[in-house]
Amino acid sequence: MTTTTKPAAPATAAAPARRPGAGALALRQGRLEITQFLRSRESVVFTMGFPIIMIMIFAAIFRDEIAPGVGYTQYFITGMIATGLMTVSFQNLGIWIPIERDRGVLKRYRGTPMPKWVWFAGKVILVVAIGVAETALLLAVSVALFDLDLPDTAARWLTFGWVSVLGVTACTLCGIAISSLARTARSGSAVVTPVALVLQFISGVFFVFTNLPGWMQQVAALFPLKWMCQGLRAVFLPDSFGAHEPGGSFELGRVALVLALWCVIGLVLCLTTFRWTTRRDG
Repeated sequence: MTTTTKPAAPATAAAPARRPGAGALALRQGRLEITQFLRSRESVVFTMGFPIIMIMIFAAIFRDEIAPGVGYTQYFITGMIATGLMTVSFQNLGIWIPIERDRGVLKRYRGTPMPKWVWFAGKVILVVAIGVAETALLLAVSVALFDLDLPDTAARWLTFGWVSVLGVTACTLCGIAISSLARTARSGSAVVTPVALVLQFISGVFFVFTNLPGWMQQVAALFPLKWMCQGLRAVFLPDSFGAHEPGGSFELGRVALVLALWCVIGLVLCLTTFRWTTRRDG
């Protein structure tokens, strides 16, 4: 009796590996950026600690009221939040991107099949994550140690949200754009830091804005940091304090317009000036 054997079934072709979607790519790049940032202890300490150190100094020096019922801490917290967001976006990107460009990181990335927008998305995720953590830490310390009064209405929190989003968007785009001015990794800090310091001094971060000379106020009004501070003052200060502003009110409509305009300007500058390689690489 003969035994018949069935022919072997044909091997099933392996299913092709599923490519990650656009959102997954962006999140993966964002996690990489955050990990690299956290490994740089100096950057973490300066970025997270600078606003807190400054508000502690101001709270120790200025103990009286800037206006009836308004302490100096309540006023200067607006500048510390704004300059903290500018530091994590404009200043950090303007310094670190030239370093990555000089080391050839951007050149190698450009040669991969990864979409270029993923790299930019990673930077945005980094800025948002660190900016939120820094602001939350600053507010927590100020409430715990200096009796800071947080916004008490949903409308004020909404204003806080859109001012922060527009401001950090404008600063992020401008930080990417200004990174192209640095010829080498070492010159990034020399290009960006003086600009950031000047803007902080003339935009009402370290001084009451209306106490500055008129010409200085006019120069500051050309840049987004001044409008970020003004918009945040509408959040943390009484409505009556708006009468002390140069325009006689907090001018939230103008704040939104100027910050949105700087978002457009920053985007145009990024699209027209950003370089993936150094000048010596061509």
